[in-house]
Amino acid sequence: MASNKDSFGRTLFVVVGLCFICSVFVSTAAVLLRPIQIENKLLDKQKYILEAAGLINTKVDKLDKAEVLATYAKFVEARLVDLKTGEWVEGDADSFDADKSARDLKNSFIPQNDIASVKRVANTAVVYVVNNEQGQPRTIILPIKGYGLWSTMYAFLAIKPDMNTIESLVYYAFTGSGETPGLGGEVQNPQWMAKWHGKKLYDPQGNLAIRVTKNPSVAASEYGVDTLSGATLTGNGVQNSLEFWLGKEGFGNFIEKFRRNGGLS
Repeated sequence: MASNKDSFGRTLFVVVGLCFICSVFVSTAAVLLRPIQIENKLLDKQKYILEAAGLINTKVDKLDKAEVLATYAKFVEARLVDLKTGEWVEGDADSFDADKSARDLKNSFIPQNDIASVKRVANTAVVYVVNNEQGQPRTIILPIKGYGLWSTMYAFLAIKPDMNTIESLVYYAFTGSGETPGLGGEVQNPQWMAKWHGKKLYDPQGNLAIRVTKNPSVAASEYGVDTLSGATLTGNGVQNSLEFWLGKEGFGNFIEKFRRNGGLS
């Protein structure tokens, strides 16, 4: 005969009690670790901005936290731009969260030509202006994103102040499990990334001309980059991301204004 200690009610009480204690422990840990997670996420993002600017190589340079923060603070100025007008706007650009702002229905819009599958876009976006030692702009970095085969791919497109010549295209984050390793995941391969350096976004008539292509002659031109072998849909995702974010619903108005004025205003 079972003793009172083995009763169903006592067992249920112990199980519920343990679950409650564990949930309190996990919740407390999550709250306490949240600031550290946010800080590490921001630091990681700043590393990739510096890499896009050519100031560090995240695969070679082993900078500590203080060195990353100091380099970023010395050379990088984050500013907000109104995507519809292309004008600078006031705000805390360093803490701006584009995805969070895109979920705010009052401060975002649904793109009419959503070829990058972004669904909603915040009215404002961050532009990273990277200065040289003399404090003059040497690189403009635009954050872009778009859907590939399996995930939304986040990248920094770095261009020269002429707003036409590409410095680099650095993919740094993916939703879910990312693109297929060895195929679409090669967007982070240094050899493929190096192919973007020096390519042109626009032709002499001002049309967006950059192409991710299978055509060798186009890829060899100043407007082409080889697509990823065996990863057509991921390559299409890269192309669609560029077309969307360099278009009128992305940074197109800002770029046009910048090129027309011949410098930052």
